[in-house]
Amino acid sequence: MKTHNNFDERFEFAGNAKTLSLVGIVLGVIGIAFGFILGGDHIQRVYSNLLLMGYFFVCVCIAGIFFSAYNYVAQAGWSASLIRIPQAFAKVLPIASVILILIITAGLLHTHTVTEHGKTETVPYLYAHWAAHGITTPGSENFDAIIYGKKGFLNIPFFYAVLIVLLGIYSFLGIKMAKFSEAEDTEGGMANYDKIFKYACIFLTIFGFTFPIFAFGVIMSLEAHWFSTMFGWYNLAAMHVSGLAVITLVIIYLQKRGNFSWLNENHLHDMGKLIFGFSIFWTYVWFAQFFLTWYANMPEESVYFYKRWEPEYKWWFWLNIVINFVTPVLALMSRDAKRMRTRLTWVCIILIAGHWLDYYLMIMPGTVESHRGFGVEEIGIFAGFAGLFIFTVLTQIAKAPSLVPKKHPFLQESLHHHR
Repeated sequence: MKTHNNFDERFEFAGNAKTLSLVGIVLGVIGIAFGFILGGDHIQRVYSNLLLMGYFFVCVCIAGIFFSAYNYVAQAGWSASLIRIPQAFAKVLPIASVILILIITAGLLHTHTVTEHGKTETVPYLYAHWAAHGITTPGSENFDAIIYGKKGFLNIPFFYAVLIVLLGIYSFLGIKMAKFSEAEDTEGGMANYDKIFKYACIFLTIFGFTFPIFAFGVIMSLEAHWFSTMFGWYNLAAMHVSGLAVITLVIIYLQKRGNFSWLNENHLHDMGKLIFGFSIFWTYVWFAQFFLTWYANMPEESVYFYKRWEPEYKWWFWLNIVINFVTPVLALMSRDAKRMRTRLTWVCIILIAGHWLDYYLMIMPGTVESHRGFGVEEIGIFAGFAGLFIFTVLTQIAKAPSLVPKKHPFLQESLHHHR
């Protein structure tokens, strides 16, 4: 076992990774421009894909804070030497949050004319089911009694308040924990660790109660007649699996670059166990939401799945469960499988694509008139946000004063971690 490590090493963000991240951002701009130039339904696809990737970007960053917080609260020693990676996600969350808010604002302000059930109306590209003019005004030709009953929650001021307050709290707590961790390296002692522990407890308490509300607002309200009390936990499971997969890929990439040499197959094994376990949890919530809706057979609930059983979406609906459940079960069941870098890399890539499809199925059927397949908008915008994520996260890792929390009280346990 390697016992001597250079804890003063720094990561230099340069070379192919930086070039590819910038190329990805350019492809994203091209994908957006392509949709706006073509006009018509393509503009709707652009906004829907921007919302999808903006939400995905935010969720992966939040997952980094979540991972850090529950490891601190559990006093888990194994993760101490890799904690700088999820902490970098936390530092990027404010950027991701601003981007998501700008996307939502543009989608609410930019309107278009649609004809539905023989009635023509002007609606925003995003949240048209509740944010269109006259929806909650009795006597208006656009009046919707169901939305009127939900207007206490489904109104723009409250919507923005929830979005800004929650993302602000998550960002503040995540950055504070990262800053305390860096201060610990220079100050020593237990004071900063105790602060991180307290902030982590506060984060987990607030996060556990509020993340479902965040998911209700940003995603579930796209189809405002429908509701599911399990939707928030379903989103939390998808967020966590996606975040774990991205953290694992970053670890493997940095090790290939010669950094984080102190991490070994035992650390990857634990990451694999988390990915495996929470993929099962995601499947449980997915099935419970689907089964209870089918069993109750209530029209206001089953309409959500009816849309996703239309011919253009049905194949993707079932592929979603195959990718996100069957893949980790078959590929990560054994102990040895979780310790193989190549296998873990491919499983993580597949799961990231799978949960992109998961979010796609949450958003597209309620916003896009009909399925148009995967074209320039989908591929370009995905590439753009992937490039932006790589650029911002690796930039933060490169700025870290040390890649390891040198005075973390459990560092030695992590360095000698064995399963």
